[in-house]
Amino acid sequence: MDISVVVPVFNEEESLDELCEWIDRVCTSHGLSYEVILIDDGSADASWHIMSKISVSNPNIRGFRFNRNYGKSAALNTGFKEAEGEVVITMDADLQDSPDEIPELYDMVTKHGFDLVSGWKKKRHDPISKTIPSRFFNFVTGKISGIKLHDFNCGLKAYRKLVVKNISVYGEMHRYIPVIAKWQGFNHIGEKIVTHRPRKYGITKFGFERFIFGFLDLLSVTFVSRYRKSPMHFFGTMGTLSFIAGFIIAVGIIGRKLWGLYHKLPVRDVVDQPLFFLALVALIIGVQLFLTGFIAEMFTLHAEKDSKYLIVEQTRHHKPKPDKKVS
Repeated sequence: MDISVVVPVFNEEESLDELCEWIDRVCTSHGLSYEVILIDDGSADASWHIMSKISVSNPNIRGFRFNRNYGKSAALNTGFKEAEGEVVITMDADLQDSPDEIPELYDMVTKHGFDLVSGWKKKRHDPISKTIPSRFFNFVTGKISGIKLHDFNCGLKAYRKLVVKNISVYGEMHRYIPVIAKWQGFNHIGEKIVTHRPRKYGITKFGFERFIFGFLDLLSVTFVSRYRKSPMHFFGTMGTLSFIAGFIIAVGIIGRKLWGLYHKLPVRDVVDQPLFFLALVALIIGVQLFLTGFIAEMFTLHAEKDSKYLIVEQTRHHKPKPDKKVS
């Protein structure tokens, strides 16, 4: 199968028929074998009824229904597990992403060797209250991750099958799939300018809080990706710096008092100086951070025993020829 189109659905009853017909028309006209995987993320409207009806009339369409709303990341993760196509394309169900982009996205993965291609809604049909925070969000994410993309949050993306089968998306991490893919070793990430269509049905499902949660998720995925294998590098470094700073301050305060007593000068008691208690706090925090890193390292070593490593290629194995017997 050439393409799997994964579509998270949440209260999109008006657009499903049109979307599926559009995808079918585009793929059929370009001779692409395809499947559409619709994930009903706990819709309260007739979305599931319509999905069931569509899947009966078109065997290329499959539907899955959650018992409640788990979020876009859970829907995408389920779609990735079920996808069978060599290229997996994700898009939103609200018709703001155009299925006409599918053939070019497919070619960028299969012919140009990209692991992941992210859409860029260069011309957006959104209010300024969404576009300005989105630009700032994309700028910060690009600087932290080192990935040069203009639109991390665009729902229209294409992936090589190998990518989606070796990443996990949870929480609200769907915004950072390019970041997760990069830290899993899939570095060939591209971008394509895509059409952003005005919303035809319904209302947006995301509010301003997504930007606040988005930055928290960015910090989370950055920390986990960088220090998952070696937590001591983070906790040990921070703990050591804190301990050294506290030790130097404490020794300085005590040494200053001893020097004053030796020269018979008036001195303050060590415990009367707030800086001394700050030094004690730094010492305690340093020890705690170091022990946290040590414990985390032990958990990591235990988990590494069951780790699976992705082998993407292997050289042909030649069995050594047996030595000829000399008579």
